[in-house]
Amino acid sequence: MVNPAVFLDYSSLDQQDLDVTPLQQVLPNLTLYAATSPVDVVERAIDAEIVIVNKVTLDQAILSQLPKLKLILVSATGVNNVDLQAAQAQGIVVCNCQGYGTTSVAQHTLALMFALATNLVRYHNAVQQGRWQQAEQFCFLDYPIIELSGKTLGILGYGELGQEVARLARALGMNVLVGQLPHRPAHADRLSLEELLPQVDILSLHCPLTEQTQNLIGEAELKQMKATAFLINAARGGIVNEAALADALRNHIIAGAATDVLSQEPPKQGNVLLDTTLPNFIITPHSAWGSVQARQRIVEQLAENAAAFLSQQPIRQVNAS
Repeated sequence: MVNPAVFLDYSSLDQQDLDVTPLQQVLPNLTLYAATSPVDVVERAIDAEIVIVNKVTLDQAILSQLPKLKLILVSATGVNNVDLQAAQAQGIVVCNCQGYGTTSVAQHTLALMFALATNLVRYHNAVQQGRWQQAEQFCFLDYPIIELSGKTLGILGYGELGQEVARLARALGMNVLVGQLPHRPAHADRLSLEELLPQVDILSLHCPLTEQTQNLIGEAELKQMKATAFLINAARGGIVNEAALADALRNHIIAGAATDVLSQEPPKQGNVLLDTTLPNFIITPHSAWGSVQARQRIVEQLAENAAAFLSQQPIRQVNAS
């Protein structure tokens, strides 16, 4: 057997709409598991030299039971489910995927922006409820509609994704301001939160979740925003204090919000933002990254990462800090 490999949570990537051939060509001895419970990880990976995971946890206790393991491929950018120090101590290389979802997430961010600006969901629901059919005029304009052109977009997190959102926003005629993240090198053209928040009509988050960005947007920050402003979070749930956001929406501190992420996913134990009575709030199920094209790029990057490792020239390698 040559380079036995397992993908432990393949259904997190493929909905039977991807071409996995590039990966199978590099790893002909690859076994695909739709999902793997924690109790089955060791049994399924015990003989593998290469393990592919998306969200399956590979901690020190598990890695210590996998003496044959040489390479961990993460089918995502975040590697918080892998104990990097334990992997490094065992001589296991860890590689992730990068930049695959930029177009998809930026598109989703703009879709949420458009939906809030046009009150799209409220109008759709009104038609479903028969309210337009009962209107006295040809049009039904119960909810405010604003144009994005001329509005100011604030961006927190100005990497590849934040920059793409900015490019699309400018194409719509929006003004773009970039905020300074805490504990990051200062940029002369970036504004502190205190300077940024009162100016923006829409605040869009694209920064990673770290100790420094946990609850970055809370009660105090929401109160600094305009009462007409929108908040969009297509980054990570913990960046926004969810209880504070729910209160801000109920009390009309801001005009609306949309999120693709929650602090716990899936939210099996519930979440304050799942309250269907929250006004002008849109939630999507961490689907912003999931275009067919983005997921196919992951397959291709996994194949590239595996081939590079087998050639003893690893790429997209992630090391313990």
